[in-house]
Amino acid sequence: MLQALREYPQTWQDRQDSAAAWFKTLRDRICAEFEKLEDELSGGPKIGMDAGRFVRTPWSRNDSITPNHSGSQLQGGGEMSLMRGRVFEKVGVNFSCVHGKFSGVFAPQIPGAVESDGQFWAAGISLVAHMQSPLVPAVHMNTRMIVTSKSWFGGGADLTPIYENIKDTADFHGALKDCCDRHDPAYHPKFKSWCDEYFFLSHRNEPRGIGGIFYDYLDSGDWDADFAFTQDVGKTFAQIYPDLVRRHMNKDWTEEQREHQLIRRGRYVEFNLLYDRGTQFGLKTGGNTEAILMSMPPEAKWP
Repeated sequence: MLQALREYPQTWQDRQDSAAAWFKTLRDRICAEFEKLEDELSGGPKIGMDAGRFVRTPWSRNDSITPNHSGSQLQGGGEMSLMRGRVFEKVGVNFSCVHGKFSGVFAPQIPGAVESDGQFWAAGISLVAHMQSPLVPAVHMNTRMIVTSKSWFGGGADLTPIYENIKDTADFHGALKDCCDRHDPAYHPKFKSWCDEYFFLSHRNEPRGIGGIFYDYLDSGDWDADFAFTQDVGKTFAQIYPDLVRRHMNKDWTEEQREHQLIRRGRYVEFNLLYDRGTQFGLKTGGNTEAILMSMPPEAKWP
């Protein structure tokens, strides 16, 4: 049993169960709202397509006896929710809840993992949406809880417009700032800056998008408060992003705009393969490869 669990013998399992249940609830809420957007489409080049629906695919791992290719041992699983539609060209909303043992090489990179002899538990939701319209911004959101000999929350949300809209940018940042301020006024400047630094393609010397917030290792000493903030991040995203989609999804676009969208998507691929910590974490712990790489756009180009 993990050292962190021994500190709360009566309550820690309940906390893990509560976090995992919330991530599922958030997944269900977002999927329902995204399917509603598919039904609401009333204009634009894709109006003749059928409205999309999520297809859910469960996955599981049981590597408790034989380590997987990464050297880590993994048990548990999750569920991929994938939709291809007329508003969302490709969107994945994935849930996972896993536990196991990090490899000796990977454990030193994770806080508290050496002290827990590599043992860990992790649950979370991860979302990436690539849109049909170049006028509707792509988006990423994830929140998670991880336990080793320590425990913490992490996550955030960031927007990647093909053509930046000043009002969209202001409203997206404003919603996230309001969310942060409800919990700690120090959060937003810290987490916004962290996002700007994290979602940056250093090999191109350019940001991936217009940012948002990013946080990790959130362990204030008040688990309930940290969990409440993580829930609020999810709720805020589930409200603001559909609002942004509705502003632009019924507009027409040109072939030139589509071409620009595909080239900009190449930047998304580059970031996720070169820098994204979630991608590296999933692959190094032997997670479901298709779920991990669902963040990739269905089509991209390089000039």
